[in-house]
Amino acid sequence: MTPAFWALLAALFVALLLAGRPLGLYLAALAEGRMPKALLALESRVLGLTGARPEEEMGWGAYARALLLFNVLGVLALYALQRLQGMLPLDPQHFGSISPDSSFNTAISFVTNTNWQGYSGESTMGNLVQMAGLAVQNFLSAATGIAVAFAMVRGFARRSASTIGNFWVDLHRITSYVLLPIAFMLALLLVSQGVPQTLHADRAVDLIAPVSFRIPKTDAQGHPVVDAAGHPVMVASQAARQTLPLGPVASQEAIKELGTNGGGFYNANSAHPYENPNALSNGLEIFALLLISVALTFTFGRMVGDRRQGWALLAAMAIVLGVAMGAEAHFEQQGNPAFAALQVDQQAGALQSGGNMEGKETRFGIASTAIFTAATTGTSTGAVNSMFDSDTPLGGLVPMLLIQLGEVAPGGTGTGLYGILMVALMAVFVGGLMIGRTPEYLGKKIESFEMKMVSMGLLVSPLLVVVGTAVAAVSAGGLAGLANPGAHGFSEMLYAFSSAANNNGSAFAGLSANTAFYNLGLGLAMWLGRFVSIIAALAIAGSLASKKRLASSSGTMPTHGALFISLLLGTVLLVAALTFLPALALGPIAEHLALWAGH
Repeated sequence: MTPAFWALLAALFVALLLAGRPLGLYLAALAEGRMPKALLALESRVLGLTGARPEEEMGWGAYARALLLFNVLGVLALYALQRLQGMLPLDPQHFGSISPDSSFNTAISFVTNTNWQGYSGESTMGNLVQMAGLAVQNFLSAATGIAVAFAMVRGFARRSASTIGNFWVDLHRITSYVLLPIAFMLALLLVSQGVPQTLHADRAVDLIAPVSFRIPKTDAQGHPVVDAAGHPVMVASQAARQTLPLGPVASQEAIKELGTNGGGFYNANSAHPYENPNALSNGLEIFALLLISVALTFTFGRMVGDRRQGWALLAAMAIVLGVAMGAEAHFEQQGNPAFAALQVDQQAGALQSGGNMEGKETRFGIASTAIFTAATTGTSTGAVNSMFDSDTPLGGLVPMLLIQLGEVAPGGTGTGLYGILMVALMAVFVGGLMIGRTPEYLGKKIESFEMKMVSMGLLVSPLLVVVGTAVAAVSAGGLAGLANPGAHGFSEMLYAFSSAANNNGSAFAGLSANTAFYNLGLGLAMWLGRFVSIIAALAIAGSLASKKRLASSSGTMPTHGALFISLLLGTVLLVAALTFLPALALGPIAEHLALWAGH
């Protein structure tokens, strides 16, 4: 790891602490309704016009039903926009309607905050679908996750209560007072760095210097022409013009990162120079995708009345994320051992290995690319500024494992907080068993109902991953999408289902996933991975809110010190290791061993 890596990492962590604490306290004020009376009155009138009753709070069942209804309607609306695209305005490239299976997958993907993309954005989606469909769901899916986090924290903070908040009020406040203003400012910053924001159609421009190249010759049917030896016949070609794909990019890029969504306007995502032009925009995007998840730990500490609890969660998250970033930088800077034989003294004029730059942008380099990779998979963002399929085997294992940990380092907007709180409940349950006491967390007894919900919330995604990967590995539809055989091809399938079930959305680019098998299979994994865990979290919130808060005693296990942080980290790693180690051994670990054995 280079000095540049350490400098970037330190700057990122300091910036997140400085910005995360005030934002976290602001979020706590919104969750608790500590707002100006005039604003509360206006909010009541606005929500009243929609039929919502902001003055009435909901039990966990009503909260869950409202959330599910809202998201089902979001899926239907986004599906309809895609299927009707050919008849809608603001489609200057005249892309036409999207296929049913791709529309189904994309609708679920963006509503669940996954943003898995089996299509190329700049050649598939018109401006109206990008703005009214994808960008809108980027806001609403992020707000949904934060709303669930609010509800779960209320479960810990309240005593003998039957309600956990009002979903419509939470959704409105998070969208209007948090996501919209921050995304607006971030979009302006990105525009200042050269990110497009326009409704103009794509533009063809003359190149300053024509580019000459050779391409395979094809016959009238489009088949490649070969010579007598069977080699492709190459012909000279020249390009003098280039088409620049334009659109409302900055507005979508801002909420894509801030809301830990990840769906790119372009197929190359944040590796595209129009989405991420330079080192400054790259730093802004990394900061944005981590900001709210970090801030919510301060929200938790404020709302439960013990800020040490939030610091404990943040410390556990930071340790996992920091180690992952360091490991990613190490494995990528180590490079491919096959190049070791080519390394000689630079003064001799021969080739030097500079690490693994395959699939990476030279304007970012390995250090900032490694930080971006770990940040985007430690959250549920899934944006990429490099192609993971080109990573070294263990370099590809790092983002895969971060996703499989449940994306709790620090996790997505809201999902990271309620995810690590479920892990914390598991940790205190294990700790209570070891010392022979009834498990407690923040004065609330953790009983059989809570543990059933925790088990359901934590195990649904691993179940979807291993079953989905197994089906793909033995079915014609799953194998048809592979571009690579052996261990690497297995890694591609394992990563796809890990990404879908944990609502990340990034991919190993070698897998052709825009097929009926993957569109339907991954769509199902995204939906169940998102909403089964949400229902479990809300059920836990409702159960905890109804309980009294017990006074701490000499036998109460502290949940804010180094011992608890260690127990929390051990629980995270143990659940993932027991579940995924066999699959990882068949994929990236086997590929690593083969590579270093010279095969």
